[in-house]
Amino acid sequence: MLDTDRRLDAAAAPGRPVRWSGEDAVLDAAKASLLAVGVRRTTLTEVARRAGVSRMTLYRRWPDLRSLVGDVMTREWTRVVTAAAARPTAPDRSGGDLDDLVDHIIATVEAFRTNPVYLRIIETDPELLLPYLTERRGATQQMIIDLLAGQLDAAARSGTVRPVEPAALAVMVLLVVQSFVLSADALAGPVPAATLAAELRRLLRGYLAPDATHAPPASAEGAAGPGREGTP
Repeated sequence: MLDTDRRLDAAAAPGRPVRWSGEDAVLDAAKASLLAVGVRRTTLTEVARRAGVSRMTLYRRWPDLRSLVGDVMTREWTRVVTAAAARPTAPDRSGGDLDDLVDHIIATVEAFRTNPVYLRIIETDPELLLPYLTERRGATQQMIIDLLAGQLDAAARSGTVRPVEPAALAVMVLLVVQSFVLSADALAGPVPAATLAAELRRLLRGYLAPDATHAPPASAEGAAGPGREGTP
């Protein structure tokens, strides 16, 4: 939801291999260091030691710590989003697809709010997130918008979501839940977390639900009422 916009292709990083067999080990080592000592105290030297590779190996693929942390964030947020998207739907929901969709959004929000990497970044170097709040769209933000747009488009065609441009709905949903992830704890005060989650669910469901339609006109028989058929 909040991440770097680095890409792992040659066009984005000239001279860097598209994929390296030891990349996950380095990202695992960087994640472990972030969790242990925070962003500001993590160094490429420490990451190299944890991963069992040389510093030069890291420098050939990540020019600085920020770019490495960015890739850790992108991998972590992608895992959060894909895990929530794969969450089974609850049976016998009165709202059908809309309730399932909102459930998945809420599950993703809660997964972000409790993710250890996210919490550690907020605690030690929240400035890392600022560009993706004020300047540009990150890789995971794009993934979320694409995923939501596809789900919303399918739901609109089945009549469970308003027939509005899916990308516009997806962006608005992301704006709402991103603000919730970042600010709910700071602004909640005495309001319980469960109450906030319930209100977020209500907000999302109300925003996405189709506009109410007028009931069809009553038939002449129904309008006459029981026992009044034929009454002048």
